[in-house]
Amino acid sequence: MKLWPALLLLTALPQAVQAGCSRPIQVPVGPVGLSVVVDGDQISGAYPLLLQQLGATQGCRFVFQPVPRARLERLFETGAADLIVPATHSERRDAYGEFVPLILSRPAAVSLQSRRAPQLHSTAELLGRKELRVVVVRGFDFGAPYQRLVEQLREQGRLQQESEVGTLLRALQEGHADLAVLSPTNVYGVAPPGGKPLDPQLRVEPLDDLPWREAGFYLSNKSLSPADRDLLRQMLQEAERSGAVWRALSLAYPPQALEGAMKSR
Repeated sequence: MKLWPALLLLTALPQAVQAGCSRPIQVPVGPVGLSVVVDGDQISGAYPLLLQQLGATQGCRFVFQPVPRARLERLFETGAADLIVPATHSERRDAYGEFVPLILSRPAAVSLQSRRAPQLHSTAELLGRKELRVVVVRGFDFGAPYQRLVEQLREQGRLQQESEVGTLLRALQEGHADLAVLSPTNVYGVAPPGGKPLDPQLRVEPLDDLPWREAGFYLSNKSLSPADRDLLRQMLQEAERSGAVWRALSLAYPPQALEGAMKSR
């Protein structure tokens, strides 16, 4: 996966090494499209590479560990994870950490071209098409409107939840669900278990009443010292201001994956 050129562009960041973090920063991660790529114990993707480059200039070391997304949320809540990478802003997470916005993102309806569901433009249309079965990833949170949609789909008996994006794609591929609701960037570059990525087959339809939301990283209020949290916040804010975050994503994803799903702040 050709993500290494991102490191070349990121060298535009200030190179003076700071005093650094007081200890290694623990970052459990689950696969999130090409943003976070998990291959066994190997972690890559736009955001891990970005953090490694930023850490090299700021004197911070990031320790990545692959975990299911739902478990990641629990680790963050209990103080066993220092960061959530990446995450959308949500009131629930605010109880456990500080949000650092980096981009704007929104979820959409994602289906396969070979199983074309009727064209959708809103969650109201989706809720009205009661024959359509919907799959989501347990632990993903795109804000209150998304959570209301998930709850309504559950009440209608149409909701399927999977523990990770790969099994969500398998549900679409095998016809157990008609469409998924999540950010399109979550699925690009991800393969169903035992298969290949379905990127050319994906159909993306923005749901206009699911608003753009800030997305970025969460810093733990429980596990991080105030000094480490301040350093990490400043490091990420500078990466956002300099354009390093958007450059890393643009190098990782094809344009069609970002269009309508992500944009710079």
